[in-house]
Amino acid sequence: MHRTFGHAWIALGLALAIHVADEAANDFLALYNPTALSIQERLGFGFPPTFSFAGWLTGLMLIVLAWLSLAPLAYAGRRWLLPLATVLSVIHIANGIGHSLTSLWLERPAPGVFSSPLLIASAIWMLVVVHRIRGGHVPVRPQPQEL
Repeated sequence: MHRTFGHAWIALGLALAIHVADEAANDFLALYNPTALSIQERLGFGFPPTFSFAGWLTGLMLIVLAWLSLAPLAYAGRRWLLPLATVLSVIHIANGIGHSLTSLWLERPAPGVFSSPLLIASAIWMLVVVHRIRGGHVPVRPQPQEL
């Protein structure tokens, strides 16, 4: 099972890297920053933050590299990674759904929407693997009985 956890860990890291590239190539910050500024005005304080392209891309690249650097520990089955994998998987699922909903609202593809299915799929796989490691039962389609 540790090998599967390691594979799911790598898959989620690569999906995130592809998603970041998708967002960067499609000018994500041109949509995000004005939205963040509008929310800041309504809330009256500096959240959510705005980003320069260099700062945003550097930060996300560091997150991807940090995630992938933990892969040997995932392959070794370090259980302290399970909560981290769970939290980030839920965030990635919400992020992917957010890109899809934004595309529907804009009536055009939002930056990052093309890689969102990959991000969601890899995050769901990770959640299934984490559930199995924790001893949960994941239903499997019953096999036909032999006569």
